[in-house]
Amino acid sequence: AGMRFFLQYVGCFFAFFSTGFLIASTWTDCWMVNADDSLEVSTKCRGLWWECVTNVFDGIQTCDEYDSIYAEHPVKLVLTRAMMITADILAGFGFLFLVLGLDCVKFLPDEPLIKLRICLVSGVMLLIAGFPGITGSVWYAVDVYVERSSLVFHNVFLGIQYKFGWSCWLGMAGSLGCFLSGALLTCCMYLFRETSSGRLHSAYSLRKGYSSAATVVTNVHLPSSQTATAKMYAVDTRV
Repeated sequence: AGMRFFLQYVGCFFAFFSTGFLIASTWTDCWMVNADDSLEVSTKCRGLWWECVTNVFDGIQTCDEYDSIYAEHPVKLVLTRAMMITADILAGFGFLFLVLGLDCVKFLPDEPLIKLRICLVSGVMLLIAGFPGITGSVWYAVDVYVERSSLVFHNVFLGIQYKFGWSCWLGMAGSLGCFLSGALLTCCMYLFRETSSGRLHSAYSLRKGYSSAATVVTNVHLPSSQTATAKMYAVDTRV
């Protein structure tokens, strides 16, 4: 029981921070940051929804939102948005299910197997959430790197060159955390489910055996029905 509690709390810890990292990476503005910041007087960051410029000297930040979601955007931006939002939703629901499955939460306290199954479901959801999260963040980072490398290779300088920023790193960290927490909850908790099921089956069999034995003992002590000889004596007595 102690090891099961430990695994639940460790999985909850990673799930909490992983979900927070994924949501923060989706809605922050530094997926791309200018690489030549030593030559610039401002730091330029691009996110999935807007672009911000921060003055290096006074720290004043100015942000410009992109056009409507119905407008035409690069495929990289649209697919990354879709994958990160999907990862956010799956990780959020996985974390909520995990909270309900914790033994310290007073939800279905008399149903330990159901709570274990809830933990398994949350682990599966977290594992699934890690795939779009890691795909979106890594693909975005690789695309930024390839674009920058191709410009450098062809000696093309457009004034501003970007590299992937801390929002992209948050997406990668959150996705890896989802994989780790999901693995803990699915692989390790499955073993505890098998053990708990075996104990419940043994207890049921033992209880059934005790019930059968008690029935046999009761039948032994109960008076049997009248035999043919007893009936004959009763007829003779009446005669």
